[in-house]
Amino acid sequence: MFEIDIPGFGSVRLQHLVTDFTGTLSFDGKLVPGVRERLLRIAEFLNIHVLTSDTFGTATSELKDIHCIAYVLEGDYHDLQKEEYVEKLGTGSVIAFGNGNNDRKMLRVARIGVAVAGGEGCAVDILMAGDVHVTSILDGLDLLLNPKRLKATLRY
Repeated sequence: MFEIDIPGFGSVRLQHLVTDFTGTLSFDGKLVPGVRERLLRIAEFLNIHVLTSDTFGTATSELKDIHCIAYVLEGDYHDLQKEEYVEKLGTGSVIAFGNGNNDRKMLRVARIGVAVAGGEGCAVDILMAGDVHVTSILDGLDLLLNPKRLKATLRY
């Protein structure tokens, strides 16, 4: 559980981190250096869910030693599948991370949406869907490891 009160933004009680893999946690199919260590620490207080189209086919092997649910999406409308997944968890208990158009709906419904612009960039719609924009996934994950940064960013 992650709890913080943010003036003007309200009370935040998170149970789940839901994130995209390709372009968010990874670059060219490989975890960004430093992500593994941060996810291992975050897994001590949040349930981690990785929802991915798995463009490079590497998500499962890259995440093998991290306590998380890795869910490879199938078929069409991955944006809707990600949104529905977050809704089933309970939108108020989720912080979501993403960089692509197929992440925009989950960022909008999550309690906190984090738009990540890494090496693969991010879709313009993601910038408008998120509550926070970070220039690297490491900075985004560090918001959970250093909650005063999150508070400083989201307070009114």
